[in-house]
This record gives sequence, structure tokens and C-alpha cells, in this order.
Amino acid sequence: MSTATTTESKELAPVSAESLAALLISKERPPRPSALSASLTFGWRAILKIKHVPEQLFDVTAFPIMMVLMYTYLFGGALAGSPKEYIQFLLPGILVMSVVMITMYTGVSVNTDIEKGVFDRFRSLPIWRPSTMVGYLLGDALRYAIASVVMLTVGMILGYRPDGGFVGVVLGVALLIVFSFAFSWIWTMFGLMLRTEKSVMGVSMMVIFPLTFLSNVFVDPSTMPGWLQAFVNNSPVTHLASAVRELMAGEWPAAEIAWSLGWSALFVLIFGPITMRLYNRK
Repeated sequence: MSTATTTESKELAPVSAESLAALLISKERPPRPSALSASLTFGWRAILKIKHVPEQLFDVTAFPIMMVLMYTYLFGGALAGSPKEYIQFLLPGILVMSVVMITMYTGVSVNTDIEKGVFDRFRSLPIWRPSTMVGYLLGDALRYAIASVVMLTVGMILGYRPDGGFVGVVLGVALLIVFSFAFSWIWTMFGLMLRTEKSVMGVSMMVIFPLTFLSNVFVDPSTMPGWLQAFVNNSPVTHLASAVRELMAGEWPAAEIAWSLGWSALFVLIFGPITMRLYNRK
């Protein structure tokens, strides 16, 4: 009886502060991950979420196919005489429109993780603070690339032939992904600012729909009223669509590329700091 009691008391004996401190500092702490390493890790996390919930790819597969088919056969005969002629003008523009529209799901993902409390854990980690947001955007860049491949494949089947060849197409898609990466910072800001994912979706639609439809995606702006042309010709989506369209046609639109990259830099410089300020205070 006494032996059992003695054994139990030995097992429950408190650990001294000195021995605990010696245990904790006996080994070197692992090095702090670099900004690139942390961002890539969170990007891989975003990709794994797609793997476990493949329904997330619906908006980058079925939605782009529907957009190409609907607008080609709906407007092709009226605007260009035939769908095959119209798709030469339409496809680069509808590609820009579709990818820019799906950028809003970045904000939805951010808002969902906030509601689940995941960000509380992220903020406690000894990592580069923006890496969580950059990781979301890197993961979504894969989604943009998938949407681009899907739409180009459908367009090729319908008769689209890029005169710029493989290089022109790759350059156009690369510019589109860079712009979309920068544009997504707007939605990360809304994802942190708004309370529910429905409100993020609602506000995003109010911004994206006028911005994408009031552009040169579907028609030449020269047919529009003068007051509308002033807005359309200076829209970031118009500059991007013109740059992608001409790159895929085998040309080098230096001015449009510069405008697109300039808009991208502006989005990051304005909405990046706002997003991180909200993230640190959320």
C-alpha cells in the first residue's frame, strides 16, 4: 500500500523551473522561414483545399465554357456576320473577363477562414505576415491558369486561331495572371472588411460587372457614345483586354502592356497595405 502511494507521488512530482528551462534551451530553435518559403507553403495549402473540395474548380471549368459558347453564338452573327469571325475578336476579351470575374472568390476564401478562426492561429506563427495573403493569391493563380487553358481549348475547337502562336498566347495569359494577382488584393480587403461571404460576393459583383461589361471585351468602343468612351478607353479591363488580344495576334502593344502593368502595381500599392492593416487589426 505504501509502495503504491510512493510510486504515485513520484509520478506526480512537479517539474522545477530550472529543469524545464534547461530542457527548452538545450536545442537550437529552428530557423524562421523566409518570406518566399512561407508564401509558397500557404499557396500549397490553397491548392490542397482544391484537391479535397474539387467542386471549387467549377467556376474555372464549366463557367468559362458556358461564357465562350453563350457569347459566341449569341452575338457572333449580329456583330461579325458569323460566330467563327466574331470569336477571333471575342475570345481574348472573354478570357480576360472570365478570369477577372473569378478573382472575387479570393475574398470569399479569406472571409471563410476568418469565420472558422483559422487566422487566429496564423497570426500567432513566427512568419512573414503578408505570406498568408500572398499564399491565397498564389493558389488562385493556378485557378486562373486552368480557366485560361479551358477557354483557349474551347475557342480553338470553335475556330479561334491566334496569329501570335504559342509564344503570343503564353505572353497574353502571363500578363492576365499578373494583373489578376494584383486585382485580387481588392477582394482580400473586402474579405477582411465585410462580415459574411454573401456580403463579399454582393459587393464584388457590384464592382466587377460594370468594370468588365463597360470595356472593349465585346465590341469596339468607337461605336459607343462619347461620354461612355471616355470611361471605357481608360478602364483597366480595356487596357488589359487590348494587350492580351494584340499579344495573341502576334503584335507587341507596348502602351497597353505598360498600362496593364501600371494598373497592377497601383492595385498592389494601394490595396496591399490596406489589406495588411485590416489583417493585423482583425
